Amino acid sequence: MPADAHPGPLRVLVLGASLRAASANARLAALVARMMTEAGATVDLAGMRDFGMPLYDGDLEVAEGLPAGALALRDRIERSDAFVIASPEYNASVPGVVKNAIDWVSRIRPQPFKTKHALLLSASPSLVGGNRGLWALRVPLEHLGTRVYPDMFSLAAAHQGFTEDGQLADSGLQQRLAETVTAFLSLVEADARYVCLQRRWYEFLGDRTGAPVTQRAED
Repeated sequence: MPADAHPGPLRVLVLGASLRAASANARLAALVARMMTEAGATVDLAGMRDFGMPLYDGDLEVAEGLPAGALALRDRIERSDAFVIASPEYNASVPGVVKNAIDWVSRIRPQPFKTKHALLLSASPSLVGGNRGLWALRVPLEHLGTRVYPDMFSLAAAHQGFTEDGQLADSGLQQRLAETVTAFLSLVEADARYVCLQRRWYEFLGDRTGAPVTQRAED
């Protein structure tokens, strides 16, 4: 299989998508960042407070241009081969601060979400672990051309889900998370390094990102 000219280790942006410093999603993001670093990836760990921006307003965009926070997030996505979002669930959906960031960044041309691989995670004290919010988060990302990994990870009862050293208290969940991270990195590596896999995404048989049905969403 011919190799691409991708230099060095994989680069992954890991985003804890909560504004709270003590968020369980920040802890989950930090855990995944450590796992990816141990697997040999170069990890850029970030939080939503790193990318301050106002609510999206078309008039504000015309008058003042894109906010610095949106441009900073764009830059860090572009420098990465893939990104991970550990997001809370608000009222069975995606948090407004996350959707707002996606809306602002999607205004940039070329928009950076297109063809990037993404892994979605959540942590919540609820019994569903924030999983409903991840299904809502998939929609705008996939619309923008992101290759969202089919297997998502949600940590239920997250308020008691971590050990003091930042691992998951449930060894079975720790193993499942590690397997998910490893499989995701393997997919990203294949796409980054092998020409024959570029611009193809087999979530649906025969689907390609250049097909008319996906071209509209990605541009």
